[in-house]
Amino acid sequence: MPENSFSYLGRRGFDADRYFDAQSDAIIARASKFEKLYLEFGGKLLYDYHAARVLPGYRLDGKMEVIRRLDRKRPVEFLFCVSARDLESGKRMGALGISYRDFSLKMLDSIKAYGFSVPAVAINLFSGEPAAKEFGAYLKKQGYAAHFRGLIKGYPTNISAIASSSGFGKKPFFETEKPIVIVTGAGPNSGKMATCLSMVYQDHLRNRESGYAKLESFPIWNLPLDSAINAAYEAATADIGDFNLIDPWHLKAYGKKSVNYNRDVEGFSLIHRMFRKIASPSNFMNTYKSPTDMGINFMKEGITDLALCEQAARQEVIRRYFSYRADFLAGIGEEAPALRVERLMRKCKIPVSERKAVLAAREAAMHDGHSGPHVGSALMLSDGSIVKGQNSPRMHAESAAIMNALKRIAGISEGRDILSQDAIAQIRKLRKKVYEDESENLSVPEILIVLAVSAKSGGEAEKAFSLLGKLRSCELHTTHALRREDTGALRALGINFTSDAKTEVGKLYVG
Repeated sequence: MPENSFSYLGRRGFDADRYFDAQSDAIIARASKFEKLYLEFGGKLLYDYHAARVLPGYRLDGKMEVIRRLDRKRPVEFLFCVSARDLESGKRMGALGISYRDFSLKMLDSIKAYGFSVPAVAINLFSGEPAAKEFGAYLKKQGYAAHFRGLIKGYPTNISAIASSSGFGKKPFFETEKPIVIVTGAGPNSGKMATCLSMVYQDHLRNRESGYAKLESFPIWNLPLDSAINAAYEAATADIGDFNLIDPWHLKAYGKKSVNYNRDVEGFSLIHRMFRKIASPSNFMNTYKSPTDMGINFMKEGITDLALCEQAARQEVIRRYFSYRADFLAGIGEEAPALRVERLMRKCKIPVSERKAVLAAREAAMHDGHSGPHVGSALMLSDGSIVKGQNSPRMHAESAAIMNALKRIAGISEGRDILSQDAIAQIRKLRKKVYEDESENLSVPEILIVLAVSAKSGGEAEKAFSLLGKLRSCELHTTHALRREDTGALRALGINFTSDAKTEVGKLYVG
């Protein structure tokens, strides 16, 4: 199993290569209808943990691999979109635990590392935000052409104003050279579609027949509306209120059911009118009869085990519920997303107990035998078995679960001590001396360091250390709120984690 993908219960249900080929060929077919295609990439261009968890076998860099294969046949370049509002709000990207600003920079660096050019960065929805100004100035120092784009008055309903010299015709015009331009960004609502359509309009003024299309991974239009895979998309976007529905435009035009999401369906009437205003009557965009027509989505082509993917998707719905709930309890999120996912779980009959590690972690907390806060964790391994961990004076509950899991996989008795006592003592000294931290139980990063040091002496510690890769795709649940250093280490190990998010206050846990 490649390190940039996940399995579920040790199996894959998605053939990434089959999808990459089908998707890139479909894009080339669409691009052949235009002199230049502006292709909006929805969702995550890179680090797509959602798709990788829902479709075991899909790669974290899946969209970029599609682009690489596409570029071999038809040259590609990028325009990158950033939301001034999200920069100003300090939005954080949950999958990596970093800020929207830093994630945008990380994406720009990654695109360049793949060998593609980014002629311009559009900072959209701009109305004087200081954070956006700072970001634009920083980009220019790094050699990017950064342009600020404000909202068009009356957007998106005033079509006459939009298709005018003061609307889409207003500068800047981003000069591009390649026949396919990928328009992407770090997150939703970054003005990608408006950027694409403004470029189509400005090309039209220059007598060039450009076009627009959209690549979305989810919802998968040719899976049923009640598919858990599509429900997982609803759960993933509960913070922005997206929901799936049957595309009424497609049903009316072709008599066939296809699944889309509310924003594209609600906006299609206006978008279709825009097409007529910003391009010639013969432009292929004017043949789009539905949001589904506007999209290019061949995700279903890669699914080889639908039942397994449905199982994995149900886990993702539960995972999203715990994630939103944890943010709410920590005071960094609203309650509404968690309530939306809770309703979705009832509708789809997805009980929390379906995530086996949850009840096991709560059971471990009840019997941890520790005088301090009762804390438990549980890890489901790739064979479906459960390993528990408990809070103790020696290590955090999640650290204990990881060590017990490695011992289980290595065939070492759970009660056997394989860690260097000297290394543990040195970590504790460092805590007290540098961080003035008197606590002695070790976090996940600290336990990993101790294990690495212990492995140098060979024996069982070396065997356990050599098996760290076996923890990838395992499912962890803890009863308490995880610290940032622990979540970072768990992500690095490839462990999918959730938490009841109980928070320590003195010697009490609440939540």
